[in-house]
Amino acid sequence: MPGRSPQGTERTAAAPSDPSSRSAPEETPRRTPGSGGTATPADPATTTPAKPRNRNASASASGNRTRRPALLTLALVTTLALLALLSAGVGAYDIPLADVLASVRHHLGLGGAPLDRVGESVLWNVRLPRVVLALLVGASLGCAGALMQGVFGNPLAEPGVIGISAGAAVGAVAAIGLGLSFFGNWTITVCAFIAGLITVSSVYLLSRNGGKTEVVTLILTGIAVNSFAGALIGLFVFFADSGQVNQITFWQLGSLAQATWPKVLAVLPCAVAGLLIAPFYSRRLDLLALGERPARHLGIDVERLRLSLILVVALLTAAAVAVAGVITFIGLLVPHLLRMANGPGHRFLVPGSALAGAVVLVAGDLAARTLAQPAELPLGVLTALIGSPFFFWLLRRTRRKQGGWA
Repeated sequence: MPGRSPQGTERTAAAPSDPSSRSAPEETPRRTPGSGGTATPADPATTTPAKPRNRNASASASGNRTRRPALLTLALVTTLALLALLSAGVGAYDIPLADVLASVRHHLGLGGAPLDRVGESVLWNVRLPRVVLALLVGASLGCAGALMQGVFGNPLAEPGVIGISAGAAVGAVAAIGLGLSFFGNWTITVCAFIAGLITVSSVYLLSRNGGKTEVVTLILTGIAVNSFAGALIGLFVFFADSGQVNQITFWQLGSLAQATWPKVLAVLPCAVAGLLIAPFYSRRLDLLALGERPARHLGIDVERLRLSLILVVALLTAAAVAVAGVITFIGLLVPHLLRMANGPGHRFLVPGSALAGAVVLVAGDLAARTLAQPAELPLGVLTALIGSPFFFWLLRRTRRKQGGWA
């Protein structure tokens, strides 16, 4: 046919039947600007390296996210073990660390050697019950704080700040002031649990407006509950005798000075049950953090979840208050420090808060015993002195992020 070159005829004939022209788009010629229409083949070397780099970066970030919780957990466990051993040996009657380890190994049947009569009595009847009680109380308060912040969706929620600790203390003080003993050694714990449950339910209902928990309402409700609880405690003090007044003062200030193995055994079931149950709600708390409506669309029964966690928080708080009195700010301070270190994921935050709470309270009890020897500082006063400035900073930070409370 005139006007068609042999080369054009070959290209036309090859186009429909050449599979390589359709299955390998990267070999399709592309025109370069300013080349006067000259076609240049695409260079695979210039288009493919981006994917491996992105894949490597993603794998590196995923590895960091996986390693960081493990490293933090290892650091917390190591710190807790060292603090526990140090706290067991340091005090008015010093016991060298090697002797503490030797006595512990002896009692576990792993060799070692017992201490003298005084050393054995101090270590096993005074120090170790106190260390174990500080560990249980700190873990309970730290875990309860993480759960409360997840339930309320609010970084300022904490059993002490919003009055739950004070409410549980009212139950314990009522048991002391009225001389109740219907559950034996469990009476104070049961009364503290019931009062704590009533308090947390009241705070939950009063702080919600339009399906949301407001920061200002939450704090104001806590102030009101703390004031009312303080008035009730004062009323019990007014009608109590001198022995009961000393016990009630112990609950108000918070202390582990009266730690004994029977008290450890009384609080152990409540604390262990709450600490074992709490991590199973981690995934649902992560979904709840997305908002109530998205959580419902993902199959979460929000009200049932909140009710279950409120019961767990009341159980943990009551267990702590029943043996140690009112100790505030542990549940506020610990979860925030862990969020700064690892982010907001509850899979690590809930058990990590229990570990970190135990670390903080064992360290706080050691400081309370040793800073003003031979006197002993009230543990609740010490934690409030440290936690209050942190709360002020957190309050200003939250207000600044939200652009004010109005």
